[in-house]
Amino acid sequence: MYVDEINHKLIPCITETPDVLDLFAGCGGLSLGFEAAGFNTIGYECVKTAAETYNLNLKGICHTQTLEIGFPYPKADIIIGGPPCQPFSVRGNQKGMEDARDGFPIFIDAVRRIKPKLFLFENVRNLMYSHKWYLELILSELRKLGYLLEVKCMNAVDYGVPQNRERIFVVGHKSRFSFPIREKRKVTVGEAIGDTMYTAPEGSRFLTPTQDEYIAKYEKASCCVNPRDLYPDRPARTITCRNLAGATSDMQRVRLPDGRRRRIFYREAARLQSFPDWFEFIGNETQQFTQIGNAVPPLLAYKLAMAMKETYHLCERNAMEITSLNKMFQPLF
Repeated sequence: MYVDEINHKLIPCITETPDVLDLFAGCGGLSLGFEAAGFNTIGYECVKTAAETYNLNLKGICHTQTLEIGFPYPKADIIIGGPPCQPFSVRGNQKGMEDARDGFPIFIDAVRRIKPKLFLFENVRNLMYSHKWYLELILSELRKLGYLLEVKCMNAVDYGVPQNRERIFVVGHKSRFSFPIREKRKVTVGEAIGDTMYTAPEGSRFLTPTQDEYIAKYEKASCCVNPRDLYPDRPARTITCRNLAGATSDMQRVRLPDGRRRRIFYREAARLQSFPDWFEFIGNETQQFTQIGNAVPPLLAYKLAMAMKETYHLCERNAMEITSLNKMFQPLF
């Protein structure tokens, strides 16, 4: 059921008139959700292989471009994006605004100059904690531009994605917006990759005895009750480029019936991120894993896009009513 849902629901089908700018677009996880909700997208991404993946799968065009303040964007009614999060992640150096990889000044500049009716950005959960002061600074700058802001830490597992993945989402609007309603049922790993997780296709990579021993020590030291394998009856841990592409103790893996542990394939990782099976990834294995791990789960993006579409149409109706009232009360002379 889950696989059928992502394969059939997450298909680009443009029905809406406004263009959506996707800044720091990656391989198009956010844009796929918005295109499935009916919006045309225009992406900007500095990594060539990620932009190629976007262009291969989506109807919109992604430009391979390093963004900077003052960049000449086309007009758009909606801006979305995931400004680079390394400056704020727990794994990073947590330098925040002192880090050259900080994309927030660029995102705020785009909102200031384009003046969209709506915008959305996504970032790591840690921005609400260790760097809460910077989040407040970002929100203050956006409020100065005349926007109402809705801020929420969302776990993808609460919205149909078989993965515990907490991220902060901020939506800017000028009327009314409500985040999607949390879903009670949790989709499991078995529902996502149960057809492949107990197989060992050609090209499978297995943990060596040395890796098994190292991981056992790591898990004991971290008081891990259950080995950090993927289990068919529960959602996955957070999918990241690090635990997909790297041979680390945190590696995403499945345990086969014979006891061997296999690193998951990129197609399994893509399903756990809610990418449809038809979605193809450009690049070598590491590049593919990086694109998948850095993406916003498209199914969550779709549900956010549907909520934003409702707000967009509300804005349009309000604008039409104001125009109509202005015409009614125009002076006769």
